[in-house]
Amino acid sequence: MDIIMIVKAIILGIVEGLTEFAPVSSTGHMIIVDDMWLQSEQFLTKYVANTFKIVIQLGSILAVVVVFKDRFIDLLGLNKLKKETIESEKRLKLSQVIVGLIPAAVLGVLFEDYIDKYLFSITTVLIGLVVGAILMILADRFSSKDPMIQTVDQITFKQALFIGFFQCLSLWPGFSRSGSTISGGVLLGMSHRAAADFTFIMAVPIMVGASGLSLLKNWQYFTFEALPFFIVGFISAFVFALISIRFFLKLINRIKLVPFAIYRIVLAFAIYIVYF
Repeated sequence: MDIIMIVKAIILGIVEGLTEFAPVSSTGHMIIVDDMWLQSEQFLTKYVANTFKIVIQLGSILAVVVVFKDRFIDLLGLNKLKKETIESEKRLKLSQVIVGLIPAAVLGVLFEDYIDKYLFSITTVLIGLVVGAILMILADRFSSKDPMIQTVDQITFKQALFIGFFQCLSLWPGFSRSGSTISGGVLLGMSHRAAADFTFIMAVPIMVGASGLSLLKNWQYFTFEALPFFIVGFISAFVFALISIRFFLKLINRIKLVPFAIYRIVLAFAIYIVYF
């Protein structure tokens, strides 16, 4: 494999890492880079290219685990030294995360074939980008100036469930998981940071499950020729997702969602110009 392919893997990893958890739709961005970077390579068949996307997505997921490692240790009850303190405090529970996962998980299983067949197109992604942007603008417009829920530990089971319903919107490509769930959390009276924290925590199990199954189905494409491409992409996605998540969490309460919504509309316009 030549140096050009390594550079392409790095760039694709950067795109995935920077966009997977920001409310800008990684799907919309990957549509652009698909034709520019993947389809031009002979050894990258459709199946190898799709496997690569799964691999770099796992790199982004690992970044979330690193950022929230203490939180996941608490959720899984693995921190024995702090167990008594954790039990005596109001803390986010694993059961609340599971409740938030149920709606999208059920719909995803029931309509997986339909989504894959009918919703993965440039037109549907454009619709998702624009409608998702409108939702984000409305969320900021009607958000409370003094949210009652300031931290993820204050989330109730009811709020977790309703955020799960908002996550169902992300089954439409281009809508963005973080864009839909953060908007939902804000509309439910949560601060942007609390909604973002819950979004990232909730994303890990559902993405690991979906990516893990896809990886098992495509294991045969981990050829000696493709392996360096996969490894470099994974590392690149991990590093830039780590940077992106930490930067996003520090700023979200201050900049809120409207700047991301404007960017999505500009992106949709750019994709429309390129493809239509």
